[in-house]
Amino acid sequence: MMENVLLIRYGELHLKGLNRPFFERKLIERIKSALSGMNAQVRREQGRIFVFGIDPSMNEQAVSNLKRVFGIHSVSPSVGVNKDWNTIKQAACSLMERALAANASSTFKVYSKRSDKQFELNSVAICRELGGYLLSRFPKLSVDVHSPDIQLCVEIRDMAYIYTEEVYCAGGMPVGTAGRGTLLISGGIDSPVAGWMMAKRGIELIAIHFASPPYTSQRAEQKVHSLLRQVAKYSGRIMLFVVPFTEIQELIKDNCPEEVFTLVMRRMMMRISQEIAIKEGCQALITGESVGQVASQTMPAIACTDAVTSMPVFRPLIGMDKDEVIAISRKIETFDISIQPYEDCCTVFTPKHPRTHPTIAGIEKAERGTEWDEPIKRAVEGTKVTVIKAFSKGD
Repeated sequence: MMENVLLIRYGELHLKGLNRPFFERKLIERIKSALSGMNAQVRREQGRIFVFGIDPSMNEQAVSNLKRVFGIHSVSPSVGVNKDWNTIKQAACSLMERALAANASSTFKVYSKRSDKQFELNSVAICRELGGYLLSRFPKLSVDVHSPDIQLCVEIRDMAYIYTEEVYCAGGMPVGTAGRGTLLISGGIDSPVAGWMMAKRGIELIAIHFASPPYTSQRAEQKVHSLLRQVAKYSGRIMLFVVPFTEIQELIKDNCPEEVFTLVMRRMMMRISQEIAIKEGCQALITGESVGQVASQTMPAIACTDAVTSMPVFRPLIGMDKDEVIAISRKIETFDISIQPYEDCCTVFTPKHPRTHPTIAGIEKAERGTEWDEPIKRAVEGTKVTVIKAFSKGD
């Protein structure tokens, strides 16, 4: 009997100690979610995760989904057969025929891992005997142990698992193993990348977007939905909080010096985001800021922004330049969405000459005399919540 199996390897989880089962359970949850609707049966064994029950015609889609699951190092579409030597040879021969379909003249190497020490041949013998058998069956094959065109692998476990392909995946840590974080997302290039990077470290995301109608349009909000759907392909579902921000922005325009408009705006955003984050059980705020990228992201400006928060603010892009961020945005397919020409509230009332070296005392003085608490309370109460999903089922 030959079964279709997806063999899944994980990376950093091997470094975990007594709490490793917790990380493995979280990873299995994400795998099941990614494979929802495919009849997947997931099993863990000796540093591997095996997926049974998927129809071979769905392998490509299944592997595509798994490539985006944080915590997975690589996936190999495999066949599982009984641990009978003749059966193993026949299965290996069948896989080699498929691998040679495009090019009959190729080099190859056999790799083996014998976890079942009761099996009749050790790893060296498996490689030697199976390599010799394949050479006898395919005269145009030749051996190259350093850079083979095809590497046929055999793992002897409860069954014999045989494969010729290893597809590298997202890596990182399973989402949900490092707490919850609140992503401030505007609709530009940076914030989706920041969210993706923190989700890769195991943080479950919620997102906050500030809308300022009529200065911003419904299309700008829909753009954020589209961006988060792309991020959710990696992170799983994301709760999006859309905060009405028009009243606060108009208060800033009417009551604060123009050169600090952006800084006061960001401080109000942080205050609102922290309130929502605390209610949702988050432990940190996440932004897409990078030192020196714009006037509000100088070190003094960042210090002024952080002064209104009591929880950590994670800035995973802090030392990256724009080209590096764009490269990641292309990889995760958010770039083309981010550059759509729908303005967000960060571009509303932008000062001509923003202050680049503000002081906390100076910003607090600019805010003094204006009642902020009630408008902030109304903004939080008026927040609209939507659940963003990447997959149609099971997320």
